[in-house]
Parts: sequence; structure tokens; C-alpha cells
Amino acid sequence: MSFYKFTEDDLFTNTIEAYPEYTFYAQSGTIYVNNVPNLSGALLDNIYGIPDGFVSLYQYNIDRPEGQRIYPFLYKDGFKNTFKSYNTSSYKAATFGTIISSSYNLSASVTRYYYNTTTTGSARRKLFTLKNTLNHYTYISPRYAYSASFGNKNSDEANLISIPSILYGSSIKKGSVSLKFYVSGALVAELQDKNFNGDLIQVSGTTYAQSQGEGKTAGSVLYDQGFIILTGSWDLNGTLIDYLGSGVLKKSQWIYFGAGMNDGTGSIAGLTFPSASFKIDYKGVTHTETLSMFAHARAGELNYSNNPTFLKYNQPNYKNASTGSAVYGERTVVLNNNVDSPFTDVEPAFEKITYISKVGIYDENKNLIGVAKVATPIRKTVKNNYTFKLKLDI
Repeated sequence: MSFYKFTEDDLFTNTIEAYPEYTFYAQSGTIYVNNVPNLSGALLDNIYGIPDGFVSLYQYNIDRPEGQRIYPFLYKDGFKNTFKSYNTSSYKAATFGTIISSSYNLSASVTRYYYNTTTTGSARRKLFTLKNTLNHYTYISPRYAYSASFGNKNSDEANLISIPSILYGSSIKKGSVSLKFYVSGALVAELQDKNFNGDLIQVSGTTYAQSQGEGKTAGSVLYDQGFIILTGSWDLNGTLIDYLGSGVLKKSQWIYFGAGMNDGTGSIAGLTFPSASFKIDYKGVTHTETLSMFAHARAGELNYSNNPTFLKYNQPNYKNASTGSAVYGERTVVLNNNVDSPFTDVEPAFEKITYISKVGIYDENKNLIGVAKVATPIRKTVKNNYTFKLKLDI
């Protein structure tokens, strides 16, 4: 086997920045991701074994019920390796050799937290933990301020929407966020971060909604952290809906946007807000490190093969050498001629021809660590020069 070493000119590392688009549509507590309906299988209502409206991290265990799913595991040993989901007390109590397992059905989705004026203290802790982050971004927009003349997020009604990083990557792309509020299937208002500074401004809507809030800022976006905070409390529509599940009917406002997005509101019996629906559109920002490797098959090289079909069929055993007290001679080997002739019963001139079907990548100890395959074997003659570009996402 021939080994070739990559040179500095054969290895290139790049970063690919991409902007994947995401859409979340919610109605009556059901969330649809990227307009894809929940897929049911022969054994499960959701083939990924996760709640509807969620995204599977690994997408393992397709249509596998409990008891038939694969899972990661390890044995307790002296290296103290374990899973984050395995608590410390259970690990200490386990004897050496005990199997410690976890789960592959990890998932995530958009979550909403609503805070009314009576929600204070620890009940508002998720929003309070963002205080320093919000105040940090006031140099971009004063609307980020946790407490200012625009309002006090510690006591005012607020609507916090959390987007996990699996659903946007490194950050949310500035200028790509759009929130649409629907009542009875009709669009009543839309917010956009049109100034690229995190301010969610009402840009369109019905005549009634625009008369109440055209051009007003209803909230802010934390692009790097994946949070949307809504504080807009002006009316968007005159229809009365039980957004809080308390039996009290409310007019549509931005603080009620996303009711039922994994916040429990949509599961309360007798709600009238199925007539309201919500849509979130945005683009994520992902950075993928890629390694490009150039493997060369130069002229005059790689034109011999250890494949038995490279030798002419039915010739004497070439492995048995002729030996004696004063001589060592290898037997003559006849190679198979793969050159085609346009004429019948005419032997064409011999030419060494191989077919390259794969490229192996080895470490410094010559351990095979990767194999790249071509769709169709490449025919190589002695005169051919080929370069194979191998690309690996890191």
C-alpha cells in the first residue's frame, strides 16, 4: 500500500457561516416547527418519541417504544466518568462495575413565560437573571434597560419567550426576527427588528391595531442568548379571549403573544383562545469549522494494485519463488490487460490501468481514521494526474 503525506499546501481550514431559517407556528397549545406536521409511525404517535412541537437532538430511536430504545451507557470505574443527568448521590452509592445509563431522546422547543403585575420575587427569577445582560445592551438600544422610563421589567406585565440554542446555533441573525399575531386566522399585527438593534417594532397590522401601536416598540430580542421579551400592552384587536386561562377575557396584546407555547395555558379546559394563533420567523447563525484535504494521484504513481484481479487469470502461483543454495528468483507475473480494443481477437498494447474507488486517511501511527469513497471508480492510467478534494466538518 502506498502512503502519501499531506503537505502544508494540501490542508486548509475554513469557517462556513450559514443562516438557517426557522418558523414556529402555535395554536391552542400545539407548536409546528418549520411548517412540518408531527409524523406518526406504526408504534408511536410521534416517530421520534418526543412531544409534539419539539426538535430531536439526535433523531435516534425512530418509531421505537419504551423498552426497545438504544441508549448510551458506561461502567462505573476509577476514572469517575458519568452523565450529567446522573446525580452525585446515586453515583457514590453505586458499586464499581455498575452500569450508568442516559437517554438519546433529548429534545427542545420554544418555551413561554408570562409574568403579571403580581408576579414578583423568585416567581420572576428567569427574567431577573437576564437583568445584567439586558442592562449591558443599553448602549445598543435604551429599550433593553431592565428598569427605565420605558418600563420596569421587575414589576410590569412581561412575556418571555425562550428559544434553545439547538434552534438557532451561535446566535439569532439581526434583522431577521418577525412575530405575527393572528385572530380567527387573520393577521392583526406584526413585529420586526427592522433597525437591527433588538427593538421589536410594530410594522404592520389591521387599521385598528395600527391606530393603537404603529411604530411602537413592543419588546426586545437578545440575539446571542435566544430570548424575546415582550412588554407591549396596547390593544391589537377587539375580540375578547381568555389568554390566561383564568376565565377573564382579554383583548389581544403583545404580552399575550404565544399563549400555549409550552407554558401550560393551552391545556386548560374551556379556553376560547383557539381563535388566536402565533407565528415566529427568524434566521439562525451557525459557524462550522471545515477541513479541506487534497489527496494527489500523480502521473506514474498508483498504477499497481494488490487486488487479485489485477493479475492475469489462471497463471502459475507467483508467490512461490525459485530458491536454491546460490540463487533466489521470483517467478514472472503477468498483469491483466484492461485496455479495450475496437477489433475482435486483437490484443491491444498493454497499459497499466487501475481504478481508484476510495481514499484512506491515516494518523501518524498509520491507523486508519477515515475513508472517502467516490460515487464511481476513477480510471487511472500512467499518464493521468488526479487530485481528490476531501472535506470534513469539524
